[in-house]
Amino acid sequence: MKTVTKVRTLKMVQLAMFTAIILLLAFTPLGYIKLSFGLSVTLIGLPVIIGAITLGPAGGAILGTVFGITSFSQAFGIDALGVILLGENPVGLFITCMVPRILMGWLTGLIFKGLKRIDKTNFISYIVTSLAGSLLNTVLFLTSLMIFFYDTLIRLNIVEVSGNINPFMLAVILAGFNALAEAFVCLIIGSAVSKTLDVFLARA
Repeated sequence: MKTVTKVRTLKMVQLAMFTAIILLLAFTPLGYIKLSFGLSVTLIGLPVIIGAITLGPAGGAILGTVFGITSFSQAFGIDALGVILLGENPVGLFITCMVPRILMGWLTGLIFKGLKRIDKTNFISYIVTSLAGSLLNTVLFLTSLMIFFYDTLIRLNIVEVSGNINPFMLAVILAGFNALAEAFVCLIIGSAVSKTLDVFLARA
């Protein structure tokens, strides 16, 4: 029988483990697949999504905060586009890096918590939540990016566009390959690892 102390200790160990994975991915080539036009396919969302599923909304929000901090730190000489955006609007960049990632972790945890109530097998819950977490990260991040840096991105000609283009269409263009690649990775790996980890922890 699990005691309250044992459960809390286990959750702290999990939180530390996911935090370490996020830091490893953030500061090694493993976490970001760089693209030619300045953006990256980000794999750091994976431990946030898995953590949100196994630890709940609060754990997801904490891991999202860690993700956001590592993302913001990329602007200090690591990521070329980040350096430019930091010079343009440091407060806007901080909000863009932090708020979407915190919300992504928190909302992912809430989605899984809600789905578990109607999905008795939990099979659909893992798949839908993993996919939703990736899409939330993309949508929330690009929404904030358009709010604070739409004019900057147009001026820098980040992507090849002709004529006038509204923020929504620019966000869709920027998402493109990123959204599909990240969603696919999170759907396959996120759901599989989350399910396996939950089963293991239930027996621990």
